[in-house]
Amino acid sequence: MKRINRRNFLKIGLGSIVTVGMCGCATELDEVKEKDKKKTTDKVNDKKQDTNEVNNRKTGFRKLGKTGLEVSLLGLGGSMTIAQAHKQEEAVQMINKAIDNGVNFIDTAPTYGASEDNIGQVMLNRRQEVVLATKTIDRSYDGTMQLIEQSLNRLNTDYIDIYQLHGVHTDDDLDKISASDGAWRALKELKAQGVIGLTGITTHRDPQVAIRSIKEMDFDCLLMSLNPADIYYQPMQKELMAEALHQDMGIIAMKVVAYGRIFRDNGISTMQQALGYVLSFPVHCAIVGVSNIDEIIENIEITANFTPYSKDELEKLEKLVKSYEQEVNFFKTQW
Repeated sequence: MKRINRRNFLKIGLGSIVTVGMCGCATELDEVKEKDKKKTTDKVNDKKQDTNEVNNRKTGFRKLGKTGLEVSLLGLGGSMTIAQAHKQEEAVQMINKAIDNGVNFIDTAPTYGASEDNIGQVMLNRRQEVVLATKTIDRSYDGTMQLIEQSLNRLNTDYIDIYQLHGVHTDDDLDKISASDGAWRALKELKAQGVIGLTGITTHRDPQVAIRSIKEMDFDCLLMSLNPADIYYQPMQKELMAEALHQDMGIIAMKVVAYGRIFRDNGISTMQQALGYVLSFPVHCAIVGVSNIDEIIENIEITANFTPYSKDELEKLEKLVKSYEQEVNFFKTQW
């Protein structure tokens, strides 16, 4: 019988596996599954070792909750320049610069233009140096299985460290995902087969939906929006963060500068304020999109010299953004 590897698993689907089992081949499939589970464990252990042996640890590192992975305080977001097809050479240089300086967390998605393709050029030679996260926007089992195969091909890898359900914002999203033919079933099977290491969910709108999600499904990681304006509308930093911490999930922050809308001369005026605010919370990594190498270097220097803000200092930063918080929180209402 032809060996069922991870790629073949994606192609033949669950129905074929059930049929094979009914034909008396269950024992062989069990052996394959056990081997794939061992591969997953080996990869996670290798990743733990690799992330502990970064030559230049400028960014600082934190444990990603119960996952045991060690991730850089600064993560590289796959948007902006890195997502542009006509800037692949520059994007590759930027990604390499980040990794060279200790950034070991990279987040992307199929919906981010050419992001996966550009990151994939670097993964050809540096896959073991990073914790790689991507996403599925599809709510169905079949659609997610198709998307993961496409992402693997673009990223030039045979496994994803963290595979996330993208933008789970409504009860309808959650109901579709958790259905018998939903995306959550796909994530569980992909994890069992060693195609993905960890499961995740992302949100930047209704924290109550996210709370329901992580209570009903056993996610490993949460990617959530966080910046000084968060406190004013549907805050992620209260009940949602508390529940994620209670579950010892890996917590990754996004929308740190809200695509630059956080910055005002009479408000939040520096990257140090914006990034320092987020890292002063119990998050394990903050992903930031960048336009050029200079921004990467600036962000690395900030995390290298990071000292947590006090409660009073955090409140002062929140007050600075109060007059324009609606513009900063645009993604909570317009997306």
